[in-house]
Amino acid sequence: MSDRIFELRTYVANPGRLTALQRRFREHTLALFERHSMEVIGFFTPTEGEAADRTLVYLLAFPDRTSADRAWEEFRADPDWIKAKADSEVDGVLTERVDSVFMDPTDYSPLH
Repeated sequence: MSDRIFELRTYVANPGRLTALQRRFREHTLALFERHSMEVIGFFTPTEGEAADRTLVYLLAFPDRTSADRAWEEFRADPDWIKAKADSEVDGVLTERVDSVFMDPTDYSPLH
């Protein structure tokens, strides 16, 4: 068993909105993740596949699922997040879809 749980999140941006989504992560979301003890393992953009040109994928780590749920609850209630989200979506919602899956590393994973 790992001492951490991982969350893989995949965002499919609305057409023409990936740049604005990445800007929001760069200018606001990363600092808020740090504030709420959300450890970023990495951000990725697909190089192939359907909607690759408007997809952002990232991996977070948390001590456990309870900590993850609490961090997300606090993040979503943070006034700075509420403002950043509203400001970035003045011209329309940035994401078409957000998928999330929590994962445990296998016993042979370097992340174990």
